[in-house]
Amino acid sequence: MRITGGSAAGKVIKVPEGLGVRPTPEKVRQAIFNSLGTAVDGAAVLELFGGSGALSLEALSRGASNAICVEKSPRHARFIRNNVRDCQFKGSAFEVRTGDAFTHIRRLQQEGIRFDLVFADPPYGEKNDGFRSQSLAQKSIDDPVLPLLLGDSGVFLIGHARRDQVEIVPQWTELRALKHGDNWIRLLRPAGTGA
Repeated sequence: MRITGGSAAGKVIKVPEGLGVRPTPEKVRQAIFNSLGTAVDGAAVLELFGGSGALSLEALSRGASNAICVEKSPRHARFIRNNVRDCQFKGSAFEVRTGDAFTHIRRLQQEGIRFDLVFADPPYGEKNDGFRSQSLAQKSIDDPVLPLLLGDSGVFLIGHARRDQVEIVPQWTELRALKHGDNWIRLLRPAGTGA
């Protein structure tokens, strides 16, 4: 797996072996960043459920000013740190925080840190015909603190499987959906903020 664009284009992103990480595919990352365009330039980025750190690494490669990546597994967090080193980004531009994403959402809000872009591509949920999704994607969309981490024109990008029919709750306005096979990415903005 490689970074698809920007200053580190072509650099290999190493991924832990096994089923614990499902990296966002290269074609999906390309579609995400093509869709964001210049919004990445100088952006402060948060990546939740980091896995390999691919989304925040891609953002830094394409001109984001800094990124915080949250990953629950200490082992996977070590891979992310190694990927940062291999991409030769300045250490001050990238921070890895280990622990539960929802705990860190609250900590970041208490620290008063705000972001231009928040990425979350968590482990996919099950098919949920006839009942409300119980997936991490739905839990992220439902989280009342997450919108407070975004600046006035900030965007939240949440990935989920096509079979996982998530509900976009009123605290979000959906800007668009990117659909690539089983990978769906919803671009959301906190309701009542900039166009």
